Amino acid sequence: MRIRATVAAVSGALALSAFVAPAAHAAGSTTLDITFSNMTVNAGKAIVVPATGTVKVPVTYKVTHAASLSTSDFYAVPVIYHGTSIKTSEYGVAPDTDPTCTNTSSTVQSCKATLNVSRADLVNSIAGTWQKGGIAFDKDGNPTFQDAMGKVLVQRQSKLTVNATPEPVKKGKTITVTGSLTRANWESGKYAGYGSQSVKLQFRKKGSTTYTTLKTVKSSSTGALKTTTTASVDGYYRYSFAGTSTTQAVSATGDYVDVQ
Repeated sequence: MRIRATVAAVSGALALSAFVAPAAHAAGSTTLDITFSNMTVNAGKAIVVPATGTVKVPVTYKVTHAASLSTSDFYAVPVIYHGTSIKTSEYGVAPDTDPTCTNTSSTVQSCKATLNVSRADLVNSIAGTWQKGGIAFDKDGNPTFQDAMGKVLVQRQSKLTVNATPEPVKKGKTITVTGSLTRANWESGKYAGYGSQSVKLQFRKKGSTTYTTLKTVKSSSTGALKTTTTASVDGYYRYSFAGTSTTQAVSATGDYVDVQ
C-alpha cells in the first residue's frame, strides 16, 4: 500500500495518522523503551495479492516495554514495508483498526492485528521481498521505529490452465497439451501472460494420488504453453509452476484423458 491515508509522511518519518491522538505531531520527539519481537505475518506464508480486491493478513507479535511505562503511555503496531527502513519506505502497510493486546506480565504484551493489503495501492515493481517492523507512539504521537524484523514475501497471484486433446485417444497416439500461465497486474487490475517461465507438464495415472513430471516447457511471451506427449494409460495431465520471489506457485487442475 502506498503510504498515505493510514501511514502518512511526517517530518521525513512515517506515522500512523489514523491511530495518533489529537495532540499528535507535536514538536519534539521521544524514544520509547519498547521492543517488538516474535512477529509472525500471515502464519509465515507469502502474502498473495490478486488483480483486484484486498487481502486480510493476520499478524501476531510481542511488545516488551520498560517497567516505568504504562500501557496507556504508548501505542504499538506492526508494519510491513518495502525497502531498507520504515522511515524511508514509500510503500508499507499498517493496521486499519486497533490491535488486540493481552498483558502477559507487567512489561510484556501479546498482540494480534490485521493488515489489509489492497491491490489498488501496489505497483508491480515492488512484488517480492518486504520487511517486517514495528512503530510505537508516545502520547504526543512521536514514533519510535523498529526495522528489519524478518522478511515476508508479497507476491502477485498467478493462474494456470491446461487442456489435453484429443479425448478420448488411442494408446500410442500423440496428445497435445496446451495451457496458459498468467499473473496479476496490480497496476491494470487484470491478469496478463507471464512469459519465459519454466513450467512442468505432469501426469497422474487413474487411481493414483501422485503426479510425476514428464517434461519442462517454457511459456511464450504471452504466457501460452504447448507441448506433446504419447498416450499410454488413462489419467490426468496438468501444468505446474514452481513460482518466483514475485509470483505465486500454482498448479492447474488435472485434465482427464481416456486412453482406449
